[in-house]
Amino acid sequence: MQPPPGPRAALRRRVPASLSSLRGSETAKAAGLAGAMIANNVVALGSTFVFARLLDDYGALGALVSYLLILAVVGQAMQVATAREGVLGHLGVGSDLLATVRRWTRTLLLVTVGLTAVSIVLQDPIAAAVGVKRYSWAAAAGIPAGCLWLELSLLRGVLQGIGDYKGVGISLIAEQTVRLITGAILAAAWLGVTGAYLGSLLSYVAMSLWCWRRLRSQLGEAAAPARGHAAIDLWRHVKRAAAPIAGLSVIAVLQNIDLIAAKHQFTKDTASAYAATAVAAKVLIWVAIGAGFYLVPEVSRRRAAGEDPRPVLARALAIIAVCAIPCLAIFAGVPHLLLSVAFGSKRATASNSLLVLGAAFTVLAATYLAIQYMLALKRTWFLLPLAVVALAEPFVLTQAPRHPAGFAATVLAVQAVGALLAFGLALRRRAVQPATAVSPELA
Repeated sequence: MQPPPGPRAALRRRVPASLSSLRGSETAKAAGLAGAMIANNVVALGSTFVFARLLDDYGALGALVSYLLILAVVGQAMQVATAREGVLGHLGVGSDLLATVRRWTRTLLLVTVGLTAVSIVLQDPIAAAVGVKRYSWAAAAGIPAGCLWLELSLLRGVLQGIGDYKGVGISLIAEQTVRLITGAILAAAWLGVTGAYLGSLLSYVAMSLWCWRRLRSQLGEAAAPARGHAAIDLWRHVKRAAAPIAGLSVIAVLQNIDLIAAKHQFTKDTASAYAATAVAAKVLIWVAIGAGFYLVPEVSRRRAAGEDPRPVLARALAIIAVCAIPCLAIFAGVPHLLLSVAFGSKRATASNSLLVLGAAFTVLAATYLAIQYMLALKRTWFLLPLAVVALAEPFVLTQAPRHPAGFAATVLAVQAVGALLAFGLALRRRAVQPATAVSPELA
């Protein structure tokens, strides 16, 4: 008969078990996905540094990417909606889920082919609208790239729905890596701005194929038998996410339209310098997105319980304020040095607009949280007045001074109007009515 294990031996056995439990916990999964998002943004920032130095007309790439980011709103909202519906089993289970994804993919392929043909025919008007007449074929790739991004977003949403957070995290990092490598190779070889832009499209294709293969592998390992579950129609699925799509569209226009307008207003070199400055100034938007991950479910929970949700918004805004103070201090103290180190001295000529743009996009970060707050409360009537501001911004910017500092001041004025409207509507009345069920409108 062996003596009972001592305290050290028992501790050694418990520690590996605890670590294993931690690795499999929901907290660890969420932290892993958050870490992947941070890594994704680090690689994306590296891409910005590379392309700013590699391209003679970086402003054109900034305008093209801004155009694509506006189109990408649908995919961003649909990824969250798909994950939510997948967790609830509304998209089917096992082979039924796979059938739903196949149906969506076939539909999107047909739509992509049709819209690609339309985009090629209209490439010159699109290029003129974006301000990149020299790069009409790159402009024509924007709509097909938006369709491919939607496919990738749906696949990621399904992977989230079945709990494969590791797969989603890998795809996030790999997407930006493929974009950087392929875009840099094509840009350096012979295609310039068009090549750098096509790197995004190629990364969506590569990651869609990878996610599809991963999904089949996951469902094939433990697929439930088919139960005759009807594959969910894609358009009905999109319709359910109409409010988050509209809300994110407003934010996307307010966040990105300035780069397109700058390409119309400035010379090539000035537009490139302004684009680099704007990229640096928009850092707080990512902080707001992270704060939104906390705000939306907590506001939804308080709404369901009949509690006042406004303190949640206040805490999220406090996060923005804490992060904004050092950022704006750096923008005020060493703007030229910051831009020179990040993008090269050639792209630092608009440094006198960095502080103003930093303030503008800090205000937009607060507007983003106000919009997420209202979506979580299942409000939609705020969309019309804010859409008016978003649609008016490009016309207002055409009348802005034709130098970066004055242009940036106009951007700040527009963002301030949007924020006043958003917070006036968000805080107009106290929403404490209990809801029958929690229905988080994630975006």
